[in-house]
Amino acid sequence: MNAFVTGGTGFVGAHLVAALRAQGVAVTVLARSPERAARLGWGPDVRIVRGDLADAAVLAAAAAEAEVVFHLAGIVSAHSPAEFFRANRDGTARMLEAVAARPPRRFVLVSSVAAAGPNPPGRPHATGEESDPVTEYGRSKLAAEDLVRGSDAPWSILRPPPVYGEWDREFLKLFRTVRLGLAPVFGDGSQQLSMVYAADLAQALLATAASPAAAGKTYYPAHPEIVTSRDIVLAAGRAMGRTPRVVSLPRGLARGLLGAIAAGARLAGQATLLTPDKANEFFAPAWTFSPEPLTRDTGWAASVDLETGFRRTVAWYRARGWL
Repeated sequence: MNAFVTGGTGFVGAHLVAALRAQGVAVTVLARSPERAARLGWGPDVRIVRGDLADAAVLAAAAAEAEVVFHLAGIVSAHSPAEFFRANRDGTARMLEAVAARPPRRFVLVSSVAAAGPNPPGRPHATGEESDPVTEYGRSKLAAEDLVRGSDAPWSILRPPPVYGEWDREFLKLFRTVRLGLAPVFGDGSQQLSMVYAADLAQALLATAASPAAAGKTYYPAHPEIVTSRDIVLAAGRAMGRTPRVVSLPRGLARGLLGAIAAGARLAGQATLLTPDKANEFFAPAWTFSPEPLTRDTGWAASVDLETGFRRTVAWYRARGWL
């Protein structure tokens, strides 16, 4: 199989490329920075194409021979709502245009649970529920999904919950805070969450691309265990051999902190994931999702629970001097 991967030098993309290589798949990766790709240690079996989602000609040439396209590229932080839509929706539109002349056997879009929106506690999303995103990021990902569903390419969409594991820098911030003896949670820490380990997610992508039954469907590649935000920070502590003090952030204080972080990022000319808009996600009662439809159609099931995954992640961070 020949596969084309956008976002292959990112956190999830690096795990996907490793999984593809392990199966002997010929991989082409779109990379804005070949230097970053070189740091991932790929061999000559991975073809690097320099470019980004703004270059239609590069996209068309890179995807020309691909039997499967994995579209992971996008942004999770932005300076404005318009920037989210330019990257996540319009970038997906250009990818679909690039493969229109010769559609792949499967076009797999990696979206986000943010496109679905939160759910009531005890009622995990499975499939078919009406989407109700609560952030601009989520709305931009849903817009990208709508384009894929309206395309002529055989498609599948995966909406991962929060992803953690080796190479990740977002959860690294949590571990560094826990190392100081603190474990901040939004609200009282009772928010219910689904999670997935990055290597498990990579296998879900492979299984989806290979399954005829997965064509034209949207899935949640999640581990079946449901955890709370308090469970997560305490599990991070156990993985590090620490018992941190849980610090609750009430809604008013959290919004103020998020606003200050966002203002500081703007002054520095940077984009940040932590904005007042994200409070709509952080204070929702539940973000839980059922993997059963994905398991039924592909045979995939997550194998790494949170405790095991956090221990592996911490060991990897420490081995590389990140933690």
